[in-house]
Amino acid sequence: MGLIYLGFLTGASICLLLLDRRFRLFFWRDPVAAAVVSIVGVAFFLVWDLAGIGLGIFFRGESTIASGILLAPHLPLEEPVFLFFLVLCTMVLYTGSSRALAGRRSRTPEEAPGRESAS
Repeated sequence: MGLIYLGFLTGASICLLLLDRRFRLFFWRDPVAAAVVSIVGVAFFLVWDLAGIGLGIFFRGESTIASGILLAPHLPLEEPVFLFFLVLCTMVLYTGSSRALAGRRSRTPEEAPGRESAS
């Protein structure tokens, strides 16, 4: 029962990657740039977490659904997986929203959905 949270994080990340693949939003659009953004994003948030742990702001709570494996004091194994999910979710939402808004702006008012031509 201790790997439920890790399993859900992994499953959610896989679902986002499938969505990404379908619409070529992030990793399937530019894998090198996506890898760099993901690594830098996860590293930034890990440093943030470690600073918070060092200052006594963040601490590990007890949970029956977590693995209990610690990478450092108060830093569970699930944290980097969650941070990757967070970065991936943010980038898929950002690139998808950018694409949707760019498509909406490129239409003329006559091409907008729901508008009938007057001719």
